Amino acid sequence: MSVAPTVARKSLQTARVVIIGAGPSGIAAATKLLQAGCQNVIILESENRIGGRIHTIPFGDNVVDLGAQWCHGEKNNVIYETVQKLKLDVLESTGSIYDDYKCIRSNKEIMDDNLAEQLKSIAFNSIPERQDDLVAYEGSLGSYLTEKYWSELEKLSIKVDRSLALEFLENFKKFESSVEAADHLFEVSGKGHLEYWLCEGDLLLNWKDKGFKTFLEILMKADAQKPWGILEKRILLNHRVKNIDWLQENQIKIHCFNGQVITADHVICTTSLGVLKHNHSTLFTPSLPRQKITAIEGLKLGTVDKFFLEFKETFGPPEWSGVGFLWLEKELQELRNSELFWLESVFGFYRVSHQPRVLEGWIIGPHARHMESLSEDEVLNGLLWLFRKFFTFPVPQPINFKRTQWYSNASFRGSYTFRSMYTDELRTGAWDLAAPLTDVQGKPKLQFAGEATHNHYYSTVHGAVESGWREAQRLEDFYKLVPSQL
Repeated sequence: MSVAPTVARKSLQTARVVIIGAGPSGIAAATKLLQAGCQNVIILESENRIGGRIHTIPFGDNVVDLGAQWCHGEKNNVIYETVQKLKLDVLESTGSIYDDYKCIRSNKEIMDDNLAEQLKSIAFNSIPERQDDLVAYEGSLGSYLTEKYWSELEKLSIKVDRSLALEFLENFKKFESSVEAADHLFEVSGKGHLEYWLCEGDLLLNWKDKGFKTFLEILMKADAQKPWGILEKRILLNHRVKNIDWLQENQIKIHCFNGQVITADHVICTTSLGVLKHNHSTLFTPSLPRQKITAIEGLKLGTVDKFFLEFKETFGPPEWSGVGFLWLEKELQELRNSELFWLESVFGFYRVSHQPRVLEGWIIGPHARHMESLSEDEVLNGLLWLFRKFFTFPVPQPINFKRTQWYSNASFRGSYTFRSMYTDELRTGAWDLAAPLTDVQGKPKLQFAGEATHNHYYSTVHGAVESGWREAQRLEDFYKLVPSQL
């Protein structure tokens, strides 16, 4: 007497689904599965909190976001559309503070506003969102932007000092590298940049004085009594996964570092690309297929870190929305020969919505990773040195300071992803990372979600959410087909 395959005896209601990671993609997958009737869903989270790269904390007069900060766009953005559908008044425009910043040179000279506006216009318009001539471009985004910048500069009616124009360009490239999460723009694929889709509308919608965690609460239907909403008792914190034995005939075994072993019919892995890069060789048994490993190696996840300084009173001239730091060549060489060399990649500080006494700064790349290795006092003292180097007005001691360490954290190993020149060389992409691993009957055993697995919205929370919903839908679709196998 033959035994019917396990897959034929399961349904979406009885299948055991384990999701690795309680970030936006994991939470999106779990809530969608529960709403579809799946009763056996749990999330294993390595940190002692939920949210992943959404991390809202109390700071200053209310909160700040250490990770994801804005809803990027409106049209075809599932975050914006969800909020609008529920008629929730939780988003507002950040305004133009990331356009209106002052450009200050390392000799304390403030660039003329009219000149700054012209250089900003040239630089911002050089970013190839939808430029036809990039389709066949074989170079990097850095090469493309640099060529375009100097070409457009030549067309100005005024003659611009080349040293000053170069100082601005170098600052702008750091600014744009933070958008890409690249160490530098010369590693970002030029034509691959076109694969990223911009959602129309305001690209910098902030969460007022509540933070990005607001959206997670919406997904979970959370309230004061149930802070995890419909996911109450379904999230296990401090459960870092050591190994996923995913090709057993009947069940997948998940081994955690705390000694727990958990079985599942399906695993949805939402760990960051950085974690996959560091751990895939030991995390999965058997090893992942070559195509999957190529995607993990070929896609790139960079480091973008933030600084938050709270002052007793509003810092600096009240009309300043932010500052960009422009280094004179001689002084940059001196900086590079000092212990404060990492400050070269601190490209700017800006005011924070609903936080009049707080400044938010940004740092990218290898210098960000070095900064993470320093003590908090060393970092703060370095930033105050930078302020005194550039500003003519007094710089008071802040009353509160926070910096992020996304790369050092073993649960993340970086900030967010982009398509690199190496990605193009390997002819891989998010589609290879997203492809599920199935058994011979086509049952999804090991699935992948997260911003890195989205073809067009990588690096965003709405991309992460869509990927979580995608994998939940994959299981729904699979179990709709199961009866035909009986």
